[in-house]
Amino acid sequence: MRLSVIIPVYNERSTLEDIVQRVRAVDLTVNRQGDNPLFGGPITLERELVIVDDGSTDGSRDILDRWRSDPSPDMKIIFHERNSGKGVALRTGFEHATGDLLIVQDADLEYDPRDYVKLLEPLLEGRAPVVYGSRFMGGPRAAMSLTHTLGNIMLTTVTNLLFGTALTDMETCYKCFRSDVIAGIKLRSRAFEIEPELTAKILKRGYTIFEVPISYNGRTFHEGKKIGWRDGFVAMRTLVRYRFTD
Repeated sequence: MRLSVIIPVYNERSTLEDIVQRVRAVDLTVNRQGDNPLFGGPITLERELVIVDDGSTDGSRDILDRWRSDPSPDMKIIFHERNSGKGVALRTGFEHATGDLLIVQDADLEYDPRDYVKLLEPLLEGRAPVVYGSRFMGGPRAAMSLTHTLGNIMLTTVTNLLFGTALTDMETCYKCFRSDVIAGIKLRSRAFEIEPELTAKILKRGYTIFEVPISYNGRTFHEGKKIGWRDGFVAMRTLVRYRFTD
């Protein structure tokens, strides 16, 4: 089986090489000890990196151009001519992915690829076709700002009220799913509202979302964090919109 890691990039020159190195270094062997009775033994997945540069202007493209000049069989690099938003970048990444399973990886260092196996295990066990990594289930994490903490809690609560679920972290980057789940969904969002749109449309189609605890090392605005409080209102509107339309 193959895991496609979708990496949207916009002005991440300072972390791009580091995160790609970490994604490539992570061991994608599930049930390494062979003690899970649901598997015949250890399962090692192939890896595919699908990097979509969304019109970066900070030198990220110079790094990607260098990689494209010496192509690697496990990496696809796609350029957007102008910045169109995270949602558009993810949609491009999904279109170019060839893996049986997909996971979203931001190009900063907030999320640790060593958590991949935690997400893959319940998915391969057949517990659910979609697995989210939750920052609010007790995993190690740096202190999140009060604004972002309250915003995440509010949006997750609204999601649960609208869709009758009990999620703890709707806005997480780490969304992992079978490729057939996303193949049947028409996505329209252009920016950060892609997160609630994905969740809303997954739930409306009757898919169960399984959550596992992950680590989190959040960055601040002066360190390059791009999502702000205004995006929370857009996310709220997106949740309501896609609860009643498609």
